[in-house]
Amino acid sequence: MNREAFPASFAQQRLWFLDQFELGTAAYNLPRVFRISGPLNVDVLTRAFHAVVQRHASLRTVFDSVDGEARQVVLSDLDVKVPIIDLTETPEEERESQALRLASEEGKKPFDLHEGPLLRTLLVRLGPETWILVLVMHHIITDGWSISCLFRDVTKCYAAFLENKDPELPELPVEYTEYAQWQREYMSGEVLSQDVEHWKNTLAGAQTLLELATDHPRPAIQTWHGATKGISLDGATLAQLKSMAQNEKSTLFMVSMAAFQALLWRYTHQESILIGTPVAGRNHVEVEDMVGLFVNTLVFRTDFTENLSFRDLLGRVRSFALEAYMHQDVPFEKLVEVLVPQRSLDTPPLFQVMFTFQNIPKQVFEISGLSIKQMSFETGIAKFDLSVEVWEDSEFHCQFEYNTDLFEPSTIERMLGHFEKLIQAALENPDLPLAQLPILSEQEREQVLVEWNNTSVSYPSNIPLHNFVEDQTERTPDSIALIYETEQLTYSQLNARANQLARRLRKLGVGPDVLVSVCAERSVEMVVALLGIIKAGGAYVPLDPEYPRERLETMQQDAKSSILLTQQRLQNRIPQGARHVILLDRDGESLHQESTENLPATVSGKNLAYVIYTSGSTGKPKGVPNVHEGIVNRLLWMQDMYRLTADDRVLQKTPYSFDVSVWEFFWPLMTGATLVLARPGGHKDPAYLVNLIADQKITTLHFVPSMLSIFLEVEDLEGCRALRQVFVSGEALPFALQQRFFERLRAELHNLYGPTEAAVDVTYWACQPRGKQQIVPIGKPIANTQIYILEPSLQPVPIGVAGELHIGGIGLARGYLNCPELTAEKFIPNPFSSDAGSRLYKTGDLAH
Repeated sequence: MNREAFPASFAQQRLWFLDQFELGTAAYNLPRVFRISGPLNVDVLTRAFHAVVQRHASLRTVFDSVDGEARQVVLSDLDVKVPIIDLTETPEEERESQALRLASEEGKKPFDLHEGPLLRTLLVRLGPETWILVLVMHHIITDGWSISCLFRDVTKCYAAFLENKDPELPELPVEYTEYAQWQREYMSGEVLSQDVEHWKNTLAGAQTLLELATDHPRPAIQTWHGATKGISLDGATLAQLKSMAQNEKSTLFMVSMAAFQALLWRYTHQESILIGTPVAGRNHVEVEDMVGLFVNTLVFRTDFTENLSFRDLLGRVRSFALEAYMHQDVPFEKLVEVLVPQRSLDTPPLFQVMFTFQNIPKQVFEISGLSIKQMSFETGIAKFDLSVEVWEDSEFHCQFEYNTDLFEPSTIERMLGHFEKLIQAALENPDLPLAQLPILSEQEREQVLVEWNNTSVSYPSNIPLHNFVEDQTERTPDSIALIYETEQLTYSQLNARANQLARRLRKLGVGPDVLVSVCAERSVEMVVALLGIIKAGGAYVPLDPEYPRERLETMQQDAKSSILLTQQRLQNRIPQGARHVILLDRDGESLHQESTENLPATVSGKNLAYVIYTSGSTGKPKGVPNVHEGIVNRLLWMQDMYRLTADDRVLQKTPYSFDVSVWEFFWPLMTGATLVLARPGGHKDPAYLVNLIADQKITTLHFVPSMLSIFLEVEDLEGCRALRQVFVSGEALPFALQQRFFERLRAELHNLYGPTEAAVDVTYWACQPRGKQQIVPIGKPIANTQIYILEPSLQPVPIGVAGELHIGGIGLARGYLNCPELTAEKFIPNPFSSDAGSRLYKTGDLAH
């Protein structure tokens, strides 16, 4: 058999390269399925296919490599076989589904581009006059338009051969090999450079990665596993879409493209979005009836602003399309070569989403005595993260082909629903800003705003924190409340010492919302100081002695605290500015002269309990004031959820300048458990922590994930058998670290999330030892707290879509210390009110 070689077209060269890069892939197979009803003559059909293969050289083409370049090799002849699978013995109700399964399997079989053939057929018999014809070709020799040309010729040849006639098919003016040669000659020199320069300018600065939220992490190498889902909009909607297109001097393609780009923007809020879209590439009459790879891909760019309306967006799409069509001849492969010199293995270059407007209806071919209709079926292949195909008949149809390694079917179903809702909203009010177009159904809005935030629990909201410690003292006065190395205090001893300090502070003017600074190392005196301050009615301000002196000075000046509690050994580090300095260790004898009785209450749930300084996004510390009702709500929820008893021992190791320390201190003291203090700096020493946990039989403790990772590297953790629950927060918890935890420890692991402004934590998640998710969610809202994931426009985002986390509920900070202009900006009970605050934190997936 002769093997004459010719240059490959640019598109063929790219597909050949991709095939060599990933041998055995079926990603670029183009399968089609046709239902044939009537008395089919299989021998005549086989002869018709053979004649068409002889007519179109592309169908007899295979590929070689010369000096690393792809070359077309046109075979002089190719034997065409049409194998038959008979399913007439299969139960009738199962035949079609079985046939489509066979079609899907056939579509996934790879081609050998070197040996060929690059066309396969399969005929499945369902009944005496019912057949399913499967046609599979590699994209390197064909495109969507070509398949219609091929089957048109097959049906003409079949009809002629059935009557013993020669088919009347016009001679093809050129061969595909000639087209490929012409393309290479034309697309060179000045013509190519001008077109490439246009696209370089057009795409300059665009974001080439679409940050579309996925259900699963992106694999390290691009995969091709796919599925499809679709919707159909009725004829009335189609008529409205066409009317809009006419009124805006656009096309139905432009309107549907604009709607899809609007949806992607609502999902990502990227300033620029790139989408691929195919063009037929048959700009010369000589190639209109040829089978071959002519299709080219254009990259559509749209830039977005918050106030862009749908009408504005449609105008941008229209202008871009008209300009793009003037430069559509530059091969996409050449564009990639120029614009993406560094290629990624996990994503396609330039865009990851394809949009196709199919202006040819699903094919129906008629032969006397036969009815032939193209069928939709699941190929199981996805070339991109997401491919969208729209077409019209009596209705407007939309089909999403998606990568199943990235998306769950339920996510795509929701996305299709949002697309439909957005289209309807844009038709009703095209001048509404895109950010305001509703995309959620009423059921979804109810779910994310109300159902998932139904967290109401009746807790005593007006009782200050220290009252709960006093109540516990009455119940268990002789139980051990606090242990620090060789020291320990019972509940009654701790309460008495705190009362003595509180009375001294009252004499110095401490009362509701008065700030008292504490600069102390972890010790019994520190716990007495914190409890004593809130018993006096004040709010404590932790000044970590490990902080730089300048930072401590800044915090003290901002707090304007006139009273500072510290230790004698830290006198040289304390900031200036306090009128009264109490040395907790040296002044102990003086304090013992005060009464040990509980003080009359002077504060309510609305008064301050503590102020913790965050690092601040500007680098300047910001004091976050927290009230009693917020931390009480948080601790009562924690007790309901995780329940401490008198048998529990809670390790306090977090620096008290971090909000986690608040629950470490007060949760055990209000529940009858024992609080165990780590030595100063002990939180950084994993070996010390392992020994302390073992010696003290610690049952409950907290880690930031980075420290947990280091802790789990300790060789022997057998001494930690008493641990029953470990909490993590402060950083994202990696999935791999979660799995490592369960390999090394037999304890519960709970992932908590919350900013300092919201009384420590606002969401919770019980980690799963054998969880299938590759992320660890932050969970759902705690009691009496509402969590809203919002767009910048304060519209709720769809489920699974990244957004900004806004928090509502009781006891939330309304600003920063001495910054009243920030009041009500960060945390808002109702994010949809007219005075709603600005955007907040970005977060990972919630879980409900």
